Formats: sequence, C-alpha cells, structure tokens
Amino acid sequence: MSEVLVPGPKEGPKESPPAPGAGPREVWKKGGRLLSVLLAVNVLLLACTLVSGGAFNKVAVYDTDVFALLTAMMLLAALWIAFYLLRTSRCRGAVPHRDAHAGPIWLRGGLVLFGICTLILDVFKTGYYSSFFECQSAIKILHPIIQALFVIVQTYFLWVSAKDCIHTHLDLTRCGLMFTLTTNLAIWMAAVVDESVHQAHSYSSSANTTSHTRLAPDLGRAGSAAGGDPCSCSTALCQVFQQGCFYLHPFNIEYSLFASTMLYVMWKNVGRLLVSAHGHGHTPSRVSVFRETFFAGPILGLMLFVVGLAVFIIYEVQVSGEGGRTRQALVTYYSFNIVCLGLMTLVSLSGSVIYRFDRRAMDQHKNPTRTLDVALLMGAALGQYAISYYSIVAVVVGTPRDLLGALNLAYSLLMIAQHTFQNVFIIESLHRGPPGATPHKTPPKEPCQGLTFANLDALHALPACPSTPRLGSPNPETPQEAMAIISVPRCHWRRRCLKDISLFLLLCNIILWIMPAFGARPHFSNTVEVDFYGYSLWAAIVNICLPFGIFYRMHAVSSLLEVYVLS
Repeated sequence: MSEVLVPGPKEGPKESPPAPGAGPREVWKKGGRLLSVLLAVNVLLLACTLVSGGAFNKVAVYDTDVFALLTAMMLLAALWIAFYLLRTSRCRGAVPHRDAHAGPIWLRGGLVLFGICTLILDVFKTGYYSSFFECQSAIKILHPIIQALFVIVQTYFLWVSAKDCIHTHLDLTRCGLMFTLTTNLAIWMAAVVDESVHQAHSYSSSANTTSHTRLAPDLGRAGSAAGGDPCSCSTALCQVFQQGCFYLHPFNIEYSLFASTMLYVMWKNVGRLLVSAHGHGHTPSRVSVFRETFFAGPILGLMLFVVGLAVFIIYEVQVSGEGGRTRQALVTYYSFNIVCLGLMTLVSLSGSVIYRFDRRAMDQHKNPTRTLDVALLMGAALGQYAISYYSIVAVVVGTPRDLLGALNLAYSLLMIAQHTFQNVFIIESLHRGPPGATPHKTPPKEPCQGLTFANLDALHALPACPSTPRLGSPNPETPQEAMAIISVPRCHWRRRCLKDISLFLLLCNIILWIMPAFGARPHFSNTVEVDFYGYSLWAAIVNICLPFGIFYRMHAVSSLLEVYVLS
C-alpha cells in the first residue's frame, strides 16, 4: 500500500517576535504613533473649523480661506509623497516586508475609478470658475488644478506602495501618512458640506431664502454696477459645468474615503515585522465572476439594480416636477426600499445560518486591514441607525398616521435590521479561514503541521467526479516520490450559496448607494420628521449622519467583494 503525504493548510504572515534589545524601540513606536495622531487631530480640527465656518454667510470666514487651506494641504501632501517615493526607490532596505492583506486589487481598482471621476470633476470646476474669471479669486481656479495633481500623485502612490511595511524614518513616515490622511478627510468634509448646503438651498429656494455655497460666484468681489450681475451663470456651458459638479461630488467623496482607509493601513504597517510562511490562505487565486454560483443571486441582484435605477429616476422627476406628485414618488421609493431591504435581511440571515455548518477554522492572525474594515462597517452603520431611530420616534409619536407614515416606519425598522444582519454576515466571513482549513484541536509535534496520509492506489482508482478529491501536481519544493497534493473540491454547495449571497448583497448595496449619493432625499420630501423636529434640527441630523450611511454602502461593496473571493 503506497501512501502519499498531503500538506495541510499553511499559516500566513505573522508578527515576528520582538528582537532582543528592541524594548525601547517598541516604546517609542507608540510614542511616534501618538505624535502623528496629535498632528492629524490638530490639522483636522483646523480644517473642520474653516470648512464649517465658510459654509454660511453669517460667519466671517470666506470660501477663499477654505480653498487656500485645502490647496496648501494638498501641495504639502504631494511633496511628501514625492519624497517617500524617491526615498524608497533609492534605499533598498526601506521596505523589507509587504503586507499581502493590504491594498487588494479591487480596492485599488475602486480608487482608480473614483480618482478618474474626481479628475473629471476638477475639469468641470475649472471650467465653471473660468466662466466668470473677472469675479473670482485666483485661488478658486488654482484649487481644482492642484487637486487634480494631488489625485494623480496620490493614486500612483497608493497603487504601488499600499502594501509597504517601511522601516526607515519611521516617525517622519507616520506623520506624513497621517497628514495625507487628514488632507483627504478635509477634502471629504468640504465636499459633504457643499452637498449639504446645496440640498438646503434646494429646500429653502421656494421660500425665497438665500444659502451660501462654495460653488457660487464670489459676488462680494464683483464690483458690478447696479442693475447688472456679470457673475451670473447664464451660458449653457456654465450650466453644464455647474450641474456636472453636483453629480460628480459623490465620486470625490468616495475617493477621499478610499484613500483614507488605505493610508491608515499603511500607517499601521510602518515598522511592522512579518515572518513569511508561504502565504496565508486569504491570498486569493484567480477569480472568475459567476464561475461557482447558482446564478440566482446575481440575476436577482441585477433585477433589483435595474428596478432601483428606474425607481430613482421616477422619484427625482416627480419630486422636482411642478405637478405635486411628491406623495406618489415617496410611496414608490419606500415600497422599493422595503422590498430590497427585506430581501437583503433574509439573505444575510441565511448566510449566517450556512456558516453554522461551515467547518473552516476562524482566522485569528493579526490583520490591520481586516480590523479597519470591521471598525468602519460598525462605525459607519451608526449614521443610518441614528436617522432611522429619529424617524421611528417622529412617526410613532407624531401625527397624522397614514400610509406614508406606515411605509416610513417599516423602512426605518428594516434599515436597522438590514445593517445589523449584513454586518454580522460580512464580519464572520472576513474572519473565516481559507477553503479547506479546519480547526486544529491539538497542534502536531512534528515541524510540518496538518499532515494526513492517503492511499495513492485508491486515489487513482476513484472515478472522475467533481465532488471527489483529485490528485494535483506534485510540490516542487519536496521530493516528488514522497509528496503529492490533493486539491480540495471547489464546487461545494455551501461555497456556491455564499458566493450567490455575496453577489446579491453587493449589487443591492450599489443601488442603495446610488440613490442617496446622487440626490434622493426622502428625509426632506417627507415632511413628517421636518414638522416634528423642525427643519434646522432635522437638517443637522441628516447632514451629519447621512454621509456615513452613504460611505457604509460603498465600503460594504468592497467588503462583500472580498467575501466573494474568499468563499
């Protein structure tokens, strides 16, 4: 009876134990992190003060001050990135390790996509401000040009360096990464404030009230004669630029957040020591979309995506129209979201139930990328939780109680349930080991872990069936006469179900991102909350919490794509 030695699942990169005499360096590692965090907090608070203060007419902070600060921050961050790239290219030992978990291809691909849209936004902004050059400060035209340069430099930097574990100039690197992260958060805040002010202006325009927005011309510097306004956006090209800026803002917001998450992982990896152990199971092999699914999830997800786009277009047309069809638009909007959220909740629950029968080991290795993903999912969901609970209180306590109130209540309850169960499913999926990894109750005493023995003659006698193990190619690193690899079947029904669930949730999260990101605001079209809390309080709640809800959807998409690859 000939036997074949089959290697079990191998462990991935681990944190290496501290070297002898490394105690003081570890202490200063925490001090260096603290120094960089303090720098980021102070710069972020300054940017937040100017961005929020420049959004309103009553505060004596001009929008040119905000643009000047953002432009200076982007220039400094771009110069530091150039210094980092030059230093790592000349110093061979600057990056001795690379984190395989950091900067996956789908995250970098999303960064490039949103970066391209941000460049288009900068072109539109430059064209818009150039339409009335005589009324504008030079900084307003310079700002989008510098932002385009910053986006190009930063995207290249994150594409080539997202996995770096740098080991030179540690404190300077930490401070530079934190400053660049703060710059992205400041750009995100500016875009969110612009979007919020635009929504408030749209709501209050019927009452003939004015609202300041940084996309408006600097009328205070126009110096125009009475009766004429040379700074009005009256040409067709100027109107195209103005509308394009508002529709491209969501991509700029997502680009800044994607870059911030990748920069944070790089900051955590500064000075990190890894022991390579033949790659962890979370490094995926080639992936073919729809290859190992039952097609039910992708087809149902695509159907909801198409229907959701139609509902969104109908909602926007009816709410902005003059026919007074807002109520009908809200009924359609809430009905679609109730169906979509209900299905997503059930599907997420079914995925968690499937994991109860999954024998894969839980991955307990230290992984900064996964830790950040979990924290962002939990933290960003709080924004939608807050809006939903405020809506529930307004509907239950307030009056009148009608069909629209019932739909709003069901929508808010399902939103809470969907976020909760989807987070449970995603977080458990990210902590699962690779396919075929089983928990070890007692570690083996031999150096080679997880070894099993199989009858080679019986293996060759097995029929060619996709549900049975098959003999793989021999491992070139071991003697060929003693080693062979039995590949685990990849078409198990549980894995197919999990892939279907991942793709369905991914497509649903995309359409639920598109709706609020591109202007759907049932929170203001439905006057229940506005009448109950008052416009000022309700607008503050929505404008603070909704950006986190929008970010949650896009971050869930990237996490679900990773779940699909790992399933």
